[in-house]
Amino acid sequence: MADITLISGSTLGGAEYVAEHLAEKLEEAGFSTETLHGPLLEDLSVEGIWLLITSTHGAGDLPDNLQPLYDELQEQQPDLSGVRFGSIGIGSREYDTFCGAVDKVDAAFSACGAKQIGETLKINVLDHDIPEDPAEEWLGKWKNLLKND
Repeated sequence: MADITLISGSTLGGAEYVAEHLAEKLEEAGFSTETLHGPLLEDLSVEGIWLLITSTHGAGDLPDNLQPLYDELQEQQPDLSGVRFGSIGIGSREYDTFCGAVDKVDAAFSACGAKQIGETLKINVLDHDIPEDPAEEWLGKWKNLLKND
């Protein structure tokens, strides 16, 4: 089993790129990882560490490949008390629903008993042409929180 399961929700592939980049950085730091693009609940272990990376599209909507997982969380309310998680949202501040998707999934994880580690990173694509850069900087701090948790 992986130390950290990365879950990406992406419409155009940006969040997938960030997830794969962070998985590489985590492995360089000695963690084992598994990266799942748009997994279903049955694909996830209900214990361990999850790292969510998702874009937002439309009016705060989840990417199509992450919507089924979110729906399952809402309907099934699984016990995720064995899960600790971190989150990264990617969006545009041009919208008043900036990073709305990550807020929705964070709330769903927490409602099922998962414990959040650190603050959610919200990347404004208008400020960062390469979202991997602020994500990598955030990851450096986040992985230190794992040791103290």
